Amino acid sequence: MGAIQSQDYAMSKWAIGLRLPGSTEKQIENVLDKGEIIRTHVLRPTWHIITAADIYWMLALSADKIKSLMKTMNRQLELSEKIFTKSNAVIEKALGEGKHLTREALLSWFEKAKIPTHSNRLSHMLLRAELEGIACSGKMDGNKKTYALLSERVPKKKVLSKEESLALLAKKYFTSHGPATIEDFSWWSGLSLTNARLGLEMVKSNFIFEKINGLGYWFNNDLQWPVKNRSSVHLLPAYDEFIISYKNRAASLAAEHHKRTLTMNGIFHPVIIVNGQVAGLWKRSVQKNTVHVETNFFQPQNKITRALIEKQAKVFGNFTEMKVTISHRAY
Repeated sequence: MGAIQSQDYAMSKWAIGLRLPGSTEKQIENVLDKGEIIRTHVLRPTWHIITAADIYWMLALSADKIKSLMKTMNRQLELSEKIFTKSNAVIEKALGEGKHLTREALLSWFEKAKIPTHSNRLSHMLLRAELEGIACSGKMDGNKKTYALLSERVPKKKVLSKEESLALLAKKYFTSHGPATIEDFSWWSGLSLTNARLGLEMVKSNFIFEKINGLGYWFNNDLQWPVKNRSSVHLLPAYDEFIISYKNRAASLAAEHHKRTLTMNGIFHPVIIVNGQVAGLWKRSVQKNTVHVETNFFQPQNKITRALIEKQAKVFGNFTEMKVTISHRAY
């Protein structure tokens, strides 16, 4: 996948789980704790989960662009380069010798250094440390996420050249997200259209190109097309790549359902996909050892779809290793 968007941490684990049949949430948490996959800020200025092997070249490719996008907010928060230099040093010292610290624990280090953390300044200083390759996700501390030194979690290997990085990112994106347009790739990656085209140009021999309704789509040579007349249903997490990784989402999201699926301020709700189309929303709630799934379809569904929803809810229950119950809201 290259990267999976992850500001909703619990849902991003399910984004991985539903693509790895039979996996469990605990297995994915274990891989995160080991540092084999990392949660950090790359590409667009938001959280993503990527493999440890990809982190250095992805940071090198996207960090400067993200820093540029954050300049206005940094000025508003009175965060200068001098302050970032100081905050990076504090974070590096706090996390030294293999420490994995929660946000609250790091806050006390900033207080000792007399660096103000009000008005979300702490989040931006932690973000800068990630972009500088200093900090990344650490082991979970109970139910709390931690930060650790990237250099201790992932030994630094040879960094790819910009051209090599562009080519590799393009190959990852169109292999896992195709059919997709160059504009989709530019949106997902945060790259300029110029750099997006450069990356695709170097790997386009690996892909098939088709024009559909005036738009040019690239996709993998061995893409398996869905079988006609076979129903499929998926419970996708919030911010899932199926929705968020395309600039043009019309192929799967009808205009009349747009406002119910995502908000003006960029919140993407968990969606129900029926035969490739967004057909409703769902949410989960946990009580003791039971996870309850509640569906809210945009239109009435037939018995086959409802039976498939029950099946997918059980898959989600198996992923969380909890008993699952399901209910349907009125249309």
